Amino acid sequence: MTFAKLSVCIASLAVVSSFAADRVVGANATLDIEPGARSAALGSATMAVDGDYLGLMSNPYQLANVNYAWASFSHTEYYEDTKYDYASAVIPLGVGQGLGVSFSRFGADDIPYIKEGEPLPEGSNYNTLSIADYVFSVTFGRKLTDRLELGVGFHGLYRDMDQTGWGFRGDAGLRFRAIDQLYVSTLLKGWTSSATSWESGEFEYAAPELYLAASYGLPVPYLYGKLNLYWQGAGLLHREARDMDYETDDSRGKRIWEDPLDWLSGGRGGIEYTFDFGLSLRAGLSSFTTLQSVTAGAGLVIAKFVKVDYAFESHPVLSPVHRVSVSVSPYLFSHAPKPGTPEATPVRSKNLTEENDEDSSYEDMEREPYEGSKAMEGATEQPAPAPESTQEQAESEARNASPAEATPTAPTPARNAVIETDDEVLE
Repeated sequence: MTFAKLSVCIASLAVVSSFAADRVVGANATLDIEPGARSAALGSATMAVDGDYLGLMSNPYQLANVNYAWASFSHTEYYEDTKYDYASAVIPLGVGQGLGVSFSRFGADDIPYIKEGEPLPEGSNYNTLSIADYVFSVTFGRKLTDRLELGVGFHGLYRDMDQTGWGFRGDAGLRFRAIDQLYVSTLLKGWTSSATSWESGEFEYAAPELYLAASYGLPVPYLYGKLNLYWQGAGLLHREARDMDYETDDSRGKRIWEDPLDWLSGGRGGIEYTFDFGLSLRAGLSSFTTLQSVTAGAGLVIAKFVKVDYAFESHPVLSPVHRVSVSVSPYLFSHAPKPGTPEATPVRSKNLTEENDEDSSYEDMEREPYEGSKAMEGATEQPAPAPESTQEQAESEARNASPAEATPTAPTPARNAVIETDDEVLE
């Protein structure tokens, strides 16, 4: 069975099952958690960020540009000892396509509980339990044209709480390069619908949602780096919460055709400046509605095969969140970068190249009068007098020789030749 037929079958089963299911908001919400520190520091505008292989669930089309194998890991600690651990691996499948797999766990451990009817324990003598969501994802990206890239992802979820459950979601996205440094992206999240089946027999699903994103890069050679801007909009098809506080009827935002300004306020974005030597500084807002959703962070590339990122996220109600992620390329650790890839391009700023050109031209100007004076000195030097017989023979041969064969032994400087320099004029 081909990949296309398998996708159609999965979508059909999801649609048929949805008739006997309960429609909810936020089914399989664990799939929407931001794992990567780089994207989190940019306001979680993951759809617009390229090269962050911890954001495969929201950005599968970036695999169309993967040149080397990368292994990435991230760790996040939330309130009440809740932790989120994520690991991913990407490999290139030839020119213009790549494959990614990821695994994550979001949960809490050592939660005390008391069975009904049991007395309260004394001290630390009590039973504990763990609750967690486990997610496994497979993503694929392919370059369709020089300007258009496609990405597809499938995510499976296993939930272990008071009862177990299974979840599934399929995503598909496109990215288009409008101009050299401007990219526009779109993601259809849950095109198979986001469904969950519980142990009790209950079946829930969430309808598909469409998102837009954009990024723009501006080289800044005189500051030895590049400025990147990222933006990701709110959902286009359904009403979503605009506030990061507890959801109420007032916090439900309007759709783009109902109020475009309200839809824009539900977006997120970030700004990043990357220096040529590998340091990146980042800042963003995870919600334009409130200024209390500030994000910030930094990243460092070490020897081209190690990337370390950190992110800080504030919240208007909950405690701040700190994220750390690391990416390692085994290929770049043991091999030189392939010619033609960004890692193989030497780091040179435009202003440095211009300064070198000016310096070389100045040296040429200084060298010209010196070489010209040496040539004139050589021209004024007279050869030693030859014997009369030899001199007469040479003169007769010179008279009989053709003009093309006659070559003077030393150049004769032109009369009244002028050589100009910055300091003086030599005649």
